[in-house]
Amino acid sequence: MKQIATALVKAQKAFGPALKTATNPHFRSRYADLAACVEAVMDGLNNNGIALVQQLTESDTGVIVETVFIHESGETLNCGKLHVPAVKHDPQGYGSALTYARRYSLMAACGIAPEDDDGNAASRKTEAKKSEVDESVMADHLAAIEATTTQDDLKKAYVKAYAYANNEPVWQKKVIAAKDKMKGKL
Repeated sequence: MKQIATALVKAQKAFGPALKTATNPHFRSRYADLAACVEAVMDGLNNNGIALVQQLTESDTGVIVETVFIHESGETLNCGKLHVPAVKHDPQGYGSALTYARRYSLMAACGIAPEDDDGNAASRKTEAKKSEVDESVMADHLAAIEATTTQDDLKKAYVKAYAYANNEPVWQKKVIAAKDKMKGKL
C-alpha cells in the first residue's frame, strides 16, 4: 500500500473542483454530473500512475458500485461498495441509479465535493451582496485562460480563475465559458 498511498496524496493535491455544470429541471438546481466529477480527478490520478476503475456487482433492487484505484506498481485500493436502489426497474431506472452510484462513489473515494453544497446554497439569504471579485484581476485570469496552449495549462489557469470567482455565479459562468471556448480550440 505504500506506493499507491503516496501517489494518492500527490493526486489529491492536483484535484480540481467538481463543478456544478449540469441542470436538474425538476428541482431547478445545478449539480456536478459524473463527467464533471471524473474531469476533476482524472488528470491528478493518471499523472500519478493511478488508474480509476468502477466495478459493478449484480443486484435485483438497484446497482452496486465500488471505486477501485490501481497503481502502476500493481497495488490496488478498494474503496467500499455503494448500493443505490433503482426507483424504476427498467433500463432507464437502472441507468439513472448507475450514474448516481458512480458519481457518489467517486466523490467519496477521492474526497471531493461539488463546489457548493446545495444545503448551504438553499439557506443563504437572497439579499444582493456586493461582489468581492476585482474585475481587473478577473480580466487577467480570463486572459490567462485565453493564452493557454495546452490542456494542462488550461486546467491550471481555469482552476485559479474559478477559485478567484469566489462562488459568485456570474463570474463562475464567465470562467466556465472561457474554459469551454479554449477547450474547443485546443
